[in-house]
Amino acid sequence: MVSPNGVGTGAFADACLNGRSGLVRPAGDEFQSLKTSAVAAVEEFDPLTVMPAAEARRVPRMIPMAIAASREAMRQAGIEIDPANLAVQRSIGVALGTGGGGLAFVEEQYRQLFTGGQPSLFSITAGTHGNLSSELSICLQLRGPSHVLSTGCTSSTDALGYATTLIRTGAVPMMLAGGADAPISPGILHAFEKMRVVSTRRWDDPRQSSRPFSADRDGFVLGEGAWMFILESLDHARSRGAHPVAEVLGYASTCDAFHRVQIAPDVAEPVRAIELALRDAAIERHEIEYVNLHGTGTALNDRMETLAMHRSLGAHAMRVPMSSTKSMIGHPQGACGAAGLAATVLCLQRGGVHPTINLDSPDDDCDLDYVANEARPSAARVALCNCIAFGSKNSAMLIRVL
Repeated sequence: MVSPNGVGTGAFADACLNGRSGLVRPAGDEFQSLKTSAVAAVEEFDPLTVMPAAEARRVPRMIPMAIAASREAMRQAGIEIDPANLAVQRSIGVALGTGGGGLAFVEEQYRQLFTGGQPSLFSITAGTHGNLSSELSICLQLRGPSHVLSTGCTSSTDALGYATTLIRTGAVPMMLAGGADAPISPGILHAFEKMRVVSTRRWDDPRQSSRPFSADRDGFVLGEGAWMFILESLDHARSRGAHPVAEVLGYASTCDAFHRVQIAPDVAEPVRAIELALRDAAIERHEIEYVNLHGTGTALNDRMETLAMHRSLGAHAMRVPMSSTKSMIGHPQGACGAAGLAATVLCLQRGGVHPTINLDSPDDDCDLDYVANEARPSAARVALCNCIAFGSKNSAMLIRVL
């Protein structure tokens, strides 16, 4: 994983459990005309540690991030690609979830075009979503299916769900799946400001800007990063001596068919997504021991998601701890589902649930146990990871930490 609050599995897990934020002031003169006073940028990440400068110039920033995260996942899974072994190369596919994809790259190409510069020869391949998974496949020599899922904020949850389906059906033995996004650019931030969904309040410390479920929240903080996983069947993992960290129990996705950016007020479809995921997992709602919330920090999302938890989990909603990873890493758009899943698995492995930081004065309409400000010891193993996206999309994944 390549996260604003920690690069690498260990650093990310430590940061989450310690409530450490990765939010900073936007860097660069091009951001000074904006109202936005905080972004969640991975400042310690250098794309040139992943690929040569000539190659890095030809791809969006999210690609070296995704490659770095993918290499870490493959190392942890004990996977080595032999250039001469086609069978192994063909046994692993790629399912990459991204919301913005190459939009920041395209923005820069237009800037070059209209200021007398020279746009990249790779504007099309880098700027359209379909080629992005191919960058991983080519770099890592993976010859299985190579697909991009772009469904807004649910993209990486859907990519992981899609990969799970391919594994279950036997279409491919293994999948590299997860999410990556790097949408921090002046044009994209300006567009989000016009939508009035990003935080524009200037706190003394930018790390205070992401405030899910707090009464004084004023929007999400745009983030970036990559979180990648290796998926395979338990039998396949055992056959090669691998040690799985978690099991995907169930997944489901629905659509409100209501509005481009708003959640339907009856929250029927977010609730149905959770119910379908429970059915797929063959477990009951009272068996959920932790919930990783979408928790963006926008007034509407936080209230509607809280309501959806009440309606899907019933009385159990008041008993189960829940938290928002976005309070520490901002909103990495299509990669957020994979980020939440990573935080859930790593923290539960270490015997705790991470906090929702900056939760000083909860909204009266947000009345659940959001694990405010301090991590909490936990023996939980079964968790729900929830995502809600623009376009009325809802995705839910249930996992068991092993």
